Amino acid sequence: MQIITTTPALEELVGRLGKFPYITIDTEFLRESTFWPILCLVQLASEEESAIVDPLADGIDLAPLFGLLKNEKVLKVFHAGRQDLEIFHHLTGEVPAPIFDTQVAAMVCGFGESVGYDTLVSKITGKPIDKSSRFTDWSRRPLSERQLTYAEADVTHLRDVYEFLAKKLEESGRKDWVTSEMEILRSPETYFLPPENAWQRIKSRNTHPRFLGILRSIAAWREAQAHRQDIPRNRILRDEALLEIASNPPKSPEALSHVRGLGKKFAEGKMGQGLLAAVKEGVDLPADQCPKVPRKEAPPKGIAPLMELLKVLLKLRSEENDVAQKLICNVKELEAIAMDDNADVPSLKGWRRKVFGEDALKLKHGEIALSSKDGKIRIISL
Repeated sequence: MQIITTTPALEELVGRLGKFPYITIDTEFLRESTFWPILCLVQLASEEESAIVDPLADGIDLAPLFGLLKNEKVLKVFHAGRQDLEIFHHLTGEVPAPIFDTQVAAMVCGFGESVGYDTLVSKITGKPIDKSSRFTDWSRRPLSERQLTYAEADVTHLRDVYEFLAKKLEESGRKDWVTSEMEILRSPETYFLPPENAWQRIKSRNTHPRFLGILRSIAAWREAQAHRQDIPRNRILRDEALLEIASNPPKSPEALSHVRGLGKKFAEGKMGQGLLAAVKEGVDLPADQCPKVPRKEAPPKGIAPLMELLKVLLKLRSEENDVAQKLICNVKELEAIAMDDNADVPSLKGWRRKVFGEDALKLKHGEIALSSKDGKIRIISL
């Protein structure tokens, strides 16, 4: 087992890995007490070797690793890699490229929706995964041999998974299906939420524009504080407190101190001053600049039954094509299709339109029908 703890050793490893068409990557990290994940380990493997890089080792410079992540000649293979990619985007300002996510590929290849790594490895290789170190504190040193073996297995098994899925995609002609999905993971916007949009993550039934204006202002203040202090949002202020403040905006430290979860010390301190300033900004915002949530109209009569028919068709097409339903179309898109033939949704574009979208429109307009015979659903052309 190779444990890389120095920059020269990392440079040598990267030099070897860079000669292969693909490498597998996984990370171990912690983020319980921070806003940004703390990178604790990086596991890497080529067709010939595997290694574990220790980012917490004294004096190690990860620049060679970051150079490998940017190498366009080497495909970087992850499983459910969104969090891994978020870490690298935060550390470098860029998203690794090119990339391949085996979880997405598995959905295209008929392994169900959001299949877990353990399940996928077991189905493809027949090998069980040791789960005993799943809840390890990866920041502690030294790590045991068992913990390191567990971490390394994540990338060694991933080689077999990738090669199996890549071959299946090539044989089925679906390679481009996965490539199109990778564009979402490659987009930097996937990993950064502008503070001014942070309010959209908070669930509330109140849609009054003034309430939303205040909520937007104080949620942006909290997001900026979380970034600056590198602590979780709820360590600064919980969502419930934000909603209470937006509903009954305090004008003084004393009024702010009465908000549940806050105290006099917070209200009269620097944080309280900043929060009150954000409240005032929302209160003073011109009415025409307050956020407005479009009122959702009740769907016309007949849409609900039509959607149920479309769901059956989606299930049928999913099984026939051995592709996860989630990857083809979701409920929101089904409603959009039921309401509008020209809805701007992924399921009416590209490969999804061929698999499902075209038939969805035909079913909607009575050009095809669904029938049952011998326990199976069939499509009948009318």
